[in-house]
Amino acid sequence: MRRQLLCLAVVATLATLAPAWSASGALTRAKNLVVTPAVRRSLFVALAAFHQLPTKDYVRLAPGMTFYALDVTSKTYYAASGIVPSPKSLQAQVGAQDDGGYQLLTRAQGAKTWTIYDDGFGGANGSKCPIVIPAAVLAVWAWPRKCSPPAL
Repeated sequence: MRRQLLCLAVVATLATLAPAWSASGALTRAKNLVVTPAVRRSLFVALAAFHQLPTKDYVRLAPGMTFYALDVTSKTYYAASGIVPSPKSLQAQVGAQDDGGYQLLTRAQGAKTWTIYDDGFGGANGSKCPIVIPAAVLAVWAWPRKCSPPAL
C-alpha cells in the first residue's frame, strides 16, 4: 500500500512538471486562453481606438467571435474579434461593416498595447491575411482557414 501511494505521488509530481502534450503527442506550442473581463476590456478599448472612435460608440465585442491564445514559442499573444457598434453611432456602424468588421491583434508577452491588423475579408476573394498566425494558434482556435474563424 505504501509503495502504491509513493508511486502515485511521483506520477502526480511528474505530471505537474511535464510539458503539455497534444493528442497527437507533439509538444503544444500554443495555449487557448480564456477571455477574462480585463482582456475583454483591453481588446474593446484597443478596437475602438483602432476605429478612431470613443468606446461609447460601441456596445461589446462580437459575441462568439472573440479568440485569444498565447504562442508559447514566440511568447506572443494573439487575439481576434469584431466590435459591435452602438445603434446610436452611424460612424461606428459604417466602420464595422464588411471589410472593417473583424480585426486580428498581437501583443508581446509583457507589453501593454495591442498591435491591430484589419482582417475584414478574412482571406476571402483572393485577399491576403495581414499577418501570419502560427499554425499552433490556428489549431487551438480550430480555425479552418489561415485568417478567419469558421463563421466568417
